[in-house]
Amino acid sequence: MTQTASVFLLLLVAVCAANLPFLSARLFAVWPLSQGKSLAWRMLELVVYYFVVGGLGLLLEKHAGQIAPQGWEFYAITGTLFVTLAFPGFVARYLLKQRS
Repeated sequence: MTQTASVFLLLLVAVCAANLPFLSARLFAVWPLSQGKSLAWRMLELVVYYFVVGGLGLLLEKHAGQIAPQGWEFYAITGTLFVTLAFPGFVARYLLKQRS
C-alpha cells in the first residue's frame, strides 16, 4: 500500500470512528444498553476510538518505514482533530430536532 493510500485510509477510518459514538445507540456499536447511552459513555467511546485509530496509524507508519517520535504537541493536535471530525455526529445527535 502506498503512503498516500494509507493516509486516505486512516482519514476515512478516523471520520467513521469519530462519528460512530454519536450515530449508534449501542456501546462500541456492539453491546446494547438498557437505558441508552449518555454523553459520558459517548465521550468514553470517543477516547477509545481515538486510541484505536492512533494504533492503526502507528501500524501503517511502521509498515511504511521508521516511526517518527511524537511529543505532547502531536497528541494535542490529533486529539483536537479527532474531536473536530466528530462534530457532524454530535450535531446530528444533539443539535438537530428529532422528528417524532
